[in-house]
Amino acid sequence: MMTTMNPTGTVYVVDPSPYNWLYVLFNTMEEPVRADKAGRVIAALATSAKWVNKTTLKMDLRKGVIFQNGEEFTAKTVIKNFGELQKWEAPHPPGTWLNFPPGTKLSIVDDYTIEFHFPKPDGLAIGKMRGNHMANNHFYQVIGFGYTKLGTGEGHW
Repeated sequence: MMTTMNPTGTVYVVDPSPYNWLYVLFNTMEEPVRADKAGRVIAALATSAKWVNKTTLKMDLRKGVIFQNGEEFTAKTVIKNFGELQKWEAPHPPGTWLNFPPGTKLSIVDDYTIEFHFPKPDGLAIGKMRGNHMANNHFYQVIGFGYTKLGTGEGHW
């Protein structure tokens, strides 16, 4: 005889740690691009991205985006966040394929346009932007994925 279970009620999973990377991301950050239900890359904080040449990606940023603390999202925000993520040995717990290659540089074209300069062609660069999280300056001054307090963003997940 087979028995079926009829679950009732709701199970809540709670991780109150402010260092849980998903908790941090889902409550404080956005990315230049997202993936839609079909897995296609779509604009989020970026409005467009186009290749200038084989190693330079120009990205236009969404105007009028304001963080929870009132800070405006601009090209300087992208520079700050990119630099903070590059401090890690492996910035992305889901996989190193999301990492930008060492030697990647960014330059500001204007307040809402930025260029990524890669050391070699990177066909996954736009998709990698899904893992290039944008936070305000206050986040890095107070929590910073744990390295402000712990000295590293590695290994405490």
